[in-house]
Amino acid sequence: MRLFCCLRPRKSSHCLGCLCSQVFLYAVATGRCDSDPVASLPGALPSAKVTHRPAVTALLRSLHGYVGQPAACAALKLLPLLFLRSGELRMAKWSEIDLEAAEWRIPAQTGRTKFKTGEHWVPLAPHAVAILTDLQAVTARCRHVFPGIRHGSKSMSANTVNAALRTLGYDSATMCGHGFRALASTRLNEMGFNPDVIERQLGHKEQDQVRAAYDRAQHRDSRRQMMLAWADYLDKLREGSTVQNSMAGGRRANG
Repeated sequence: MRLFCCLRPRKSSHCLGCLCSQVFLYAVATGRCDSDPVASLPGALPSAKVTHRPAVTALLRSLHGYVGQPAACAALKLLPLLFLRSGELRMAKWSEIDLEAAEWRIPAQTGRTKFKTGEHWVPLAPHAVAILTDLQAVTARCRHVFPGIRHGSKSMSANTVNAALRTLGYDSATMCGHGFRALASTRLNEMGFNPDVIERQLGHKEQDQVRAAYDRAQHRDSRRQMMLAWADYLDKLREGSTVQNSMAGGRRANG
């Protein structure tokens, strides 16, 4: 049970619980044990914490106020904007990003993205383009967008973002690099965006390859609209402005 409690994100504990439960149910059916002990665990596990808007506002302000290595500063600002996997972000190469077209094409490769049948397309809102343009003035000579501090020929280390969050006062139980994906998924669904569009942008793998190709083609305009609305929403949160009008943007981007 302690293992379940330590897993982050919270969703992982439920995935592991389901797998263990299936193993025990098979053992019961084949006479290897008498019961499924996993069935009694749900009530013993701590409830997932809900991140409220005031807390998100404080987090966004902290990210924008962080003073440190330029690549780390940019990464902290881009994580909530783009809600990419940490590996996808920190291993980015300038050759993948077209600032004029405002898009980022992450190639399918082991260890970086779960897309095995093609690239992951990321539309860039003006907010993200501005951050990357500023960073380009510093790291353009490097292959990686976020080069390592000690070894410029390599990408930023996996711990850089989480270490920066710790410096800002956010421990692993409060926020980690992956937490921005969960935050975006929750908020975008609340804002009324098409769940399929959200899943596409999160980079979740579609098992049906024909449908996957169709979805990538059909949802691009909606995804670009959604990413712009999301960037505007985060700006309003950080500034302490009202965010109620963001709901209308969600309904418009449901195509």
